[in-house]
Amino acid sequence: MSQRGYTPLDTPVCHAAMTADGRIPTNKFVQPKKQETNMGYISIQINKAKGSADTGASDHIERKSIPKNADPTRTHLNRELVDFPDGVADRTEAISHRIRTAGIKRKITPDQVRAIHIVLSGTHEDMIRVQDEGRLNEWCDDNLQWLYRTFGKENTVSAVLHMDEHTPHIHATVVPIVTGERRKARKKQAEGKRTYRKKANAVRLCADDLLTRERLVAYHDSYAKAMAKYGLQRGVRGSEARHTTTAQYYRDLKRQTGKLEANVQQLQTEQRQAEQLLNEVKQEIKSEKLEAAKTEAKTAFVSKVGSLFGSGKLKELEADNHALQSEVAARDESIELLQQQIERQQEVHNRQLMEIQAKHRREMSDKEAEQQKKVSFLKSIIQKAQKWFPLFQELVYMEKFCLKIGFNETQTSTLISGKPLFYEGELYSEEHKRKFKTERAGFQVVKDPTNRSKLALAINGQLIGEWFKEQFDRLFSSVKRTVEPLRRGKGVGL
Repeated sequence: MSQRGYTPLDTPVCHAAMTADGRIPTNKFVQPKKQETNMGYISIQINKAKGSADTGASDHIERKSIPKNADPTRTHLNRELVDFPDGVADRTEAISHRIRTAGIKRKITPDQVRAIHIVLSGTHEDMIRVQDEGRLNEWCDDNLQWLYRTFGKENTVSAVLHMDEHTPHIHATVVPIVTGERRKARKKQAEGKRTYRKKANAVRLCADDLLTRERLVAYHDSYAKAMAKYGLQRGVRGSEARHTTTAQYYRDLKRQTGKLEANVQQLQTEQRQAEQLLNEVKQEIKSEKLEAAKTEAKTAFVSKVGSLFGSGKLKELEADNHALQSEVAARDESIELLQQQIERQQEVHNRQLMEIQAKHRREMSDKEAEQQKKVSFLKSIIQKAQKWFPLFQELVYMEKFCLKIGFNETQTSTLISGKPLFYEGELYSEEHKRKFKTERAGFQVVKDPTNRSKLALAINGQLIGEWFKEQFDRLFSSVKRTVEPLRRGKGVGL
């Protein structure tokens, strides 16, 4: 999203990701001419998340990995615009929490798209103008409202404002939760094909339903309307870029017992044999009907000239014609019988298939009920533990905190048990979005001096939050001393 080479995103989906310096390749888009109003353009990218965890995008968005085009002195200005639910710490957990609590009955396959990644911004000059006018918070709120209206508030699990790159922009994450029948099922029913009707309000995870050509165009139109108050408009339509959606895969039915599976395979084999026989008969009948037509033509010709020649072959030809017609009628009857047999076999197959599906649904329902009982039991145990051990919840939070900043499970267990730990290495600060190196130092979990009912992590007797702040201030001062001479000498900012 650099100033030079910027092109407004006019296509439903942008294929190209940003380059290392934050620019968007211009060879994928049509450069619209500036109108006399000098209005800027919206920038919107919509992509399917890569992989089930999408860890690469999470590391970039949450600044666990620092890109080369980011200004480390401005990273602390980045902020999360969406509040996570209780117990959810980051974007990856927010995606899993939404899928887990959405009420989806069908099993989520490994190849299903779990999130949609959306980047929202505008022309560089216009975004800087919005920032200078003090309207950046208002712009962020309007972007959130557009995401809520378009994809649903519960489905919008994360939205992060980046201020440390060239142009302010928002990375939004949407979990594609939809309701109703699949598009392919509705299409089959409209074409008159036999389908098994699903519940109209069934909750599904389906990114393809949200990324149709029509919806993508509507997203660009509605986003342009929401951003018009900031002097941003939609780009000119006509870009050659196209989005190829990932095919929707469907879950196979659960395999049944060997006997039932053998019966189904036998029915399918018999059906194929019957269809093959039917095709052979049709070919034979086709040839015989052609010969019958030839015979009828010859008979008509002979009847016209028979009186002239006094031929005795006329009656013989008529007899052969009648015999051939009788054989054709017999073959037609045989074809009808074969078709009836195929239909009966298909009905039996469909009935057995429905029985298999019903049995599978019952088994899944029983498993879900059993799982729910286990969950309820575990919840009761946790409640008792919290009642009997007042610091139990704090120890759980502290364990998660120790693992997040960089300690392994063995080191974390030592700290949770109240024992001191000596450590040398890197520790990650969520607040500052970066890692800080420490020499060999002593760590221990202690009671928070400001609130005795809380626990805190201390490094050499100093609270870890204060230590992170000191390290960041030291880094900030070092970077500032390095950058200032460059700005005075070349007049170029980061």
